[in-house]
Amino acid sequence: MIAKIGSKAPNLGISKWVQGLPTNIDKEKDNVVLVEVFQVNCPGCFLYGIPQAIGIYNKYRKDGVTVLGVSTAFEDFDKNTIDNLELLLTKGETIGETLRALGQYGKLVDGKKLPYKIPFPVGMDLLKKEEGPVSQEKINEIIEANVSEFYSYNEHQKLDIIERVKQYIKNKEYAAQTFEQYALRGTPSSILIDKKGILRDVIFGQNDSLEENIRKLLEE
Repeated sequence: MIAKIGSKAPNLGISKWVQGLPTNIDKEKDNVVLVEVFQVNCPGCFLYGIPQAIGIYNKYRKDGVTVLGVSTAFEDFDKNTIDNLELLLTKGETIGETLRALGQYGKLVDGKKLPYKIPFPVGMDLLKKEEGPVSQEKINEIIEANVSEFYSYNEHQKLDIIERVKQYIKNKEYAAQTFEQYALRGTPSSILIDKKGILRDVIFGQNDSLEENIRKLLEE
């Protein structure tokens, strides 16, 4: 089932907690929870998403905010691996497009390392090999999560969207549980959950209102 804003947030699908003690949404009761979802091979994640999450962690961790990181993979499955995640977390080393882009912007130290350390728990999204035929249910779930005005299109446009979704699914090697369960559109993405475990927001990309929204949830 796809997570719905205003409903209970499902637990994260984690194959391994690479950094920090194992935890999950249901173990963080009475805390506001920020889940920062990123890919190892995602420059924007390390230019914007992760630094913002670190700032939230440093500022609000003693005030009842839990920050968790989830490394996922919806593309570049040869780069967005648990091995590269462990390399990132233990040695700070970047790879692929992250290495290229951050190096170009002068954001690395020693040629390939992040200038900061991620201080909060980080887990690897649970990846499952995609097998079997493409189900209509799966197609409908993706369309519902990503094409809000689908039913307003004409029949030709609908068929075109369905065909593109089919090809997207067929070309995927793996399904990432957390990424798909929360219907994320890409990385970086932020998942915001209130003290009662209710999903309050899912944001893709840079989010200038994240800290303000967290403060509001702390006051509830």
